[in-house]
Amino acid sequence: MAKKFNASQFKSQMRQAQNKVNQEVRKLNNEINKYNREVKSAVNKYNQEVRRYNSQVRQNRARIERELRKLSSQPAFRVTTTYTTSVRTLNTTYGQVASYYDTLDYPSEFEDRFYSDIEQENANSLETANAIVNDAPSEAPAASLQDSIIIEQLAHISIDLDNRWRGALFSLNPSNPDATRHFCTSAREIFTEIFNAKAPDELVFSKYPNCEKTPNGNATRRSKINYFLGKKGISNPNAENFVEEDITNILELFHVLSDGTHGEAGRYSFDKLYAVKKRVEDGLIFLCNIAS
Repeated sequence: MAKKFNASQFKSQMRQAQNKVNQEVRKLNNEINKYNREVKSAVNKYNQEVRRYNSQVRQNRARIERELRKLSSQPAFRVTTTYTTSVRTLNTTYGQVASYYDTLDYPSEFEDRFYSDIEQENANSLETANAIVNDAPSEAPAASLQDSIIIEQLAHISIDLDNRWRGALFSLNPSNPDATRHFCTSAREIFTEIFNAKAPDELVFSKYPNCEKTPNGNATRRSKINYFLGKKGISNPNAENFVEEDITNILELFHVLSDGTHGEAGRYSFDKLYAVKKRVEDGLIFLCNIAS
């Protein structure tokens, strides 16, 4: 016997099927909309970072040009010393690195950060040189010599480095005749310890058996810099040269401060001490970033 057709039941089944289809369509549309929102958000975030980075690059390069013009007008800077030579060499090396970076189509996130830091380091070097060789009084920055932004990074390497840095900052006082000597001694030791802790000879030799060595058979500072950059995927010799010259410039600054090449040894105004402290602190941050 033929089954009687139930129109009402058929319509109900059709509505259920249609509702199910509509549900799936809505679900798919929601997923598409969510994906599009995420893509748009990611693109906006990327564009925001690009704008921020480009703005920072423009600021750093404008700062470099400004400090170069200012430094060129300083009579004391025209006198060739080991320190002034290191400032000029660092700026030349910066130009070589910047030219290379400008040709990169798709720099990695670390490369973006690294080359941005290089611009800042060169600008800091020029700014500090201006502060040191300029005898004219300048406006003191509204900051403390004891404030620091690198405590956490140093403590992550070792508590001893953290303590040494705190001690170095504590010694910075315009009324302390040994301020620069104490600060420079501690800071120099911190740089040395970072290299020893993050690039011990055995690790450097394991990766680069034929690397450059000191007369005592240890890995040279340049070899350790090459080790740091190699781990970060950077094999540009100009980048290696810049890091080497940057450290050299800071060490030469220590000699200037300790020997009293510009003014009486140990006695510097607040603004000069602040410039030195910022130069050294940013240099330590730069080194920690590539050594981590």
